[in-house]
Amino acid sequence: MKKCILILFFVVAAAFSPQGDEFCGGIRNFSFRDGEQVDFQVYYTVIGIYVHAGNAQFSVKSITHQQKPAYQFVGSGSSNSGYDWIFKVRDRYESIVDTATLQPKQFIRNIEEGSFKKYENITFNHQAHLATTTEKTYSIPNCVQDVLSAIYYARNINFNKYQIDDKIPFSMFLDNEVFNLYIKYQGKEVIKTRYGTFNAIKFKPLLVKGTLFEGGEKMTVWVSDDANHIPLRVESPIVVGSIKADMMGYSNLRYPLTSLISTRN
Repeated sequence: MKKCILILFFVVAAAFSPQGDEFCGGIRNFSFRDGEQVDFQVYYTVIGIYVHAGNAQFSVKSITHQQKPAYQFVGSGSSNSGYDWIFKVRDRYESIVDTATLQPKQFIRNIEEGSFKKYENITFNHQAHLATTTEKTYSIPNCVQDVLSAIYYARNINFNKYQIDDKIPFSMFLDNEVFNLYIKYQGKEVIKTRYGTFNAIKFKPLLVKGTLFEGGEKMTVWVSDDANHIPLRVESPIVVGSIKADMMGYSNLRYPLTSLISTRN
C-alpha cells in the first residue's frame, strides 16, 4: 500500500508509450484538448479484498513556453488521509511538450513519500539528443519520452493497425537512464470497472524488474476504445500483493466517451 499512488504514474506511462519508427517524426494530437481532466482511484490488496488507498489526477492545459505554443500535462497523486500515518504520499509530475511533435521540452517531478522528498527538473534538447537534469547532462535517443508525456503521445496512435501479440517498442528517460521497452497488444474486449462497463483496448507492457514489480508481462492495462483513448484500468501484481487503478471521473474530453456501455449502479 505504501506506493500505490507513485506506482500509477509509472504503470500508465509504461503501458501507453509505444513509439515505432512511424511515430518518430512526431504525430499530431487528435485525442485530447485543453482543459481535459481524468481522475483515478487507486486500490491495494494482499488478501483479495481491494482497499481504496489513494487518488490520482491527470490534466491538460494549453500554454506558451519559450514563446511557442505548448501543452502542460500535470499528474498528481496522494494517499488518503486515513493512510497518511502509514505512508504519506504527495506527488506532482509536470511535462511541457511541443504541440506540433508531442515531444517533451521539460519534465518536473516534485515528490514527497514518507520521509523521502525529491525534486527533479529535466530539460530536453531533441536536436542535440541531450537531456539536462538537476545533476548532469545525458545522451538520449530519438523520440524519447518522459514518464508523463508518454501517456498523451501514445493516445494518438491508431491502434487498429496492430494485430494481437504485436510488440510496439518505445524508449523512456527516467531516473537518469534510458529504458528500451515494449508493449504487447492484446486486442479488444468488454471490461467492467468500478465506474462502468466499457469497450476497451488491452495491452501487456514489458516491465523492468525493480523493487516493486517483477520483470516481464504480468501487468494488464485497458484504454477506452474510442477516439479519446483514456486509461480505464490498470492491474498488476507487485512484490507484496497487487494494485488496481480505475478511472472514476473525467471532464472536457475532446470526444464523447462512446466506449462507455453503461455506468455502474
